[in-house]
Amino acid sequence: MTIQARWNQFVDKCLSCRACELAESRQNVVVWRGGIKAPLMILGEGPGADEDRLGKPFVGRSGQLLDLLLSSFDLKEKDYHICNIVKCRPPGNRVPTREEAAECRKLLSEQLRLVRPTVYLLMGGTAYKYFTGSDEGITRVRGLWIETNNCFVMPTFHPAYVLRDPRKKSLLWQDFASVRKKLEELSFLPPLRIDAGEI
Repeated sequence: MTIQARWNQFVDKCLSCRACELAESRQNVVVWRGGIKAPLMILGEGPGADEDRLGKPFVGRSGQLLDLLLSSFDLKEKDYHICNIVKCRPPGNRVPTREEAAECRKLLSEQLRLVRPTVYLLMGGTAYKYFTGSDEGITRVRGLWIETNNCFVMPTFHPAYVLRDPRKKSLLWQDFASVRKKLEELSFLPPLRIDAGEI
C-alpha cells in the first residue's frame, strides 16, 4: 500500500472518530496541513473556531503569524506537517482535558508513524505538556532542544500567546531560526540564502 493510500485511510479514521465528547460539538475534524512526509512537525493545542469551520489547523490569526514565520525562514509546505494535540475543537476554546488528549493520542501516534518527522516544534504549554508528559512551564523550557529517539524536540510559545504579548515575538523568531538551522544541520534543507536587498 502506498503512503498516500495509508494516509487517506488514516484521515478517514480521523473523520469518523467519536472516541470522546468533542465529537458532539465539532463542525470538522482538523487533521493536518502541509506535507504528508515532512522532516518538521509543528504541533499545537487544538482547533479554534476558524480551524473548526475550515477543517485545517492554524488558519486564524495565530495561523497568519505562523505562516509569516514559515515563509520568513523559507519553509515550504513539503517541509512541515502541522497538526494539534486534539483534532476537534474544545467548546469555547478551552484547554483539552487529559482524557480528550489521551483519546486523541492514539490517532496522533499513528500520524507520527506515517509522517516520521525528525524535528518537532511544540507550540505552547499544552502541546509541550501532553506531548512530553512534563508539567514544567513553557517559559522555562522554550527554545531548548530535547533529543530523544534520534529526534529533536523544541518547545516554544504558541502564536496566540505572542499576539497577546508582542514583546515575545523576538523569542518566537529566535526559535524558528534555531529550527531552520537544525533542519540544515540534518541535511533536510540547504543553508538559508539572504538576498542583499532584504538586509
